[in-house]
Amino acid sequence: MNVSRVSVQTNTPSGTTNTYLLGSDSALLIDPAARNDALDAAIAAHSVDHIAVTHHHPDHIGAVHEYAIETGATVWAKHGRERSFKSATGIAPDRTFRGGTAIEIGSERIHVLEIPGHTPEHVGFVGNDGEQTRLLVGDLAVATGSVAVGAPEGDMRAYLGSLRRVHARAPDVLDPGHGPVITTPRTTIRELIDRRLDREQHVLTAVELGASTVSEITDAAYEKDISSVRSLAEATVNAHIKKLAVEQKVKWDGTHASFDRPREDDLFSIEEKTRYGR
Repeated sequence: MNVSRVSVQTNTPSGTTNTYLLGSDSALLIDPAARNDALDAAIAAHSVDHIAVTHHHPDHIGAVHEYAIETGATVWAKHGRERSFKSATGIAPDRTFRGGTAIEIGSERIHVLEIPGHTPEHVGFVGNDGEQTRLLVGDLAVATGSVAVGAPEGDMRAYLGSLRRVHARAPDVLDPGHGPVITTPRTTIRELIDRRLDREQHVLTAVELGASTVSEITDAAYEKDISSVRSLAEATVNAHIKKLAVEQKVKWDGTHASFDRPREDDLFSIEEKTRYGR
């Protein structure tokens, strides 16, 4: 499987999004986020027979409609998400995929891997490049830093599960939606998991010490100045709280969180309280 990557300018913190062409004569175009001369030239050098996206965020789908019309390619979307795909891209999909679906490009097959968390519909695309297995991961991972996983759209529990799933598959290379190729996938994924769990511990400690609202917990969970990314930080904290609530580590009513641990008195039965004068 030949892999061509073209970075296009987008309104994101990194400033660019990676668009990929998989295949030689017949090709699958993934995440055409915007148009530029380099991408136009790359597409002109291939027969683009299929178009798909990792997820529906604006910085990954901006040029889907234009390239679909120009190439006549088959447009794919995740099964059950056709309506949101059309709303995001302006074009209805021709076909749908699920996890495990194979998209044929010439004599090769690209398989779909479900990796939700950053968004509910997020998928990756797996193929072989010689003896190497490559996985296009969209916004699951980046070479340095971390990926935004913010409630209500982001699901931290699903995101960590997706990271662990990819870690277990042990691909040789990860091709991310932003930034450079990841040549040490398992190390990078472990770092991403550790970073998330470290933040989660800060959130849990903040709740244990009495912080209740998302704003209060955010203030306590971050030591550095986050004023420029305040809304993103609060969305991230919200996602962590929801995960902790599902795991019954905190109580969460949608507005206030509390530490879900019994009081000392609750640890004693009536008989024990009488025995020990409590």
